[in-house]
Amino acid sequence: MNEKELARPEKVVSLDEKDKQILRELQRDGRVSLTSLAKKLDVAIDTVKARIERMKKTKILHVGAFIEPRIIGYPLVADVKIKLNNNSQEQTEAFISFLRSHARVIDLLSLMGDYDFTCVMIAKSTEDLDKVSQEIRQKFKGIIADWRGFLILKTYKFEEYTLND
Repeated sequence: MNEKELARPEKVVSLDEKDKQILRELQRDGRVSLTSLAKKLDVAIDTVKARIERMKKTKILHVGAFIEPRIIGYPLVADVKIKLNNNSQEQTEAFISFLRSHARVIDLLSLMGDYDFTCVMIAKSTEDLDKVSQEIRQKFKGIIADWRGFLILKTYKFEEYTLND
């Protein structure tokens, strides 16, 4: 996904209870069949399919896979809060572009508050994490004002929406 795809929508889309039920079921099991969803919601399969396609088209729903980095050889997951100096737009865009394309950066979010970004990185060891951190910090030492890193020990909830008003 690019920045424009994640930007604030021009129009907020309303969800009815059937849409919310579909989204709840897909959160529980993203591979649930259309047949199973249709039975649970007591609607036709074509109705479920059309609703899912509409939610994908309006960017309510993004289909993908969540990967557990620790299981695939990256036992360290770090959340780094980054504050930038007052830089030019070009410097900031170069910084964002570099992090977005970095293989060890799995999340990059713009923040409001004391820090400008939160950057989630994965690493194979403490030495690896230090190498990645130093690479970024050295490359952008002129624009980074502050850098606060935290190891993520355990995830209790991730991208789960109750969809209750």
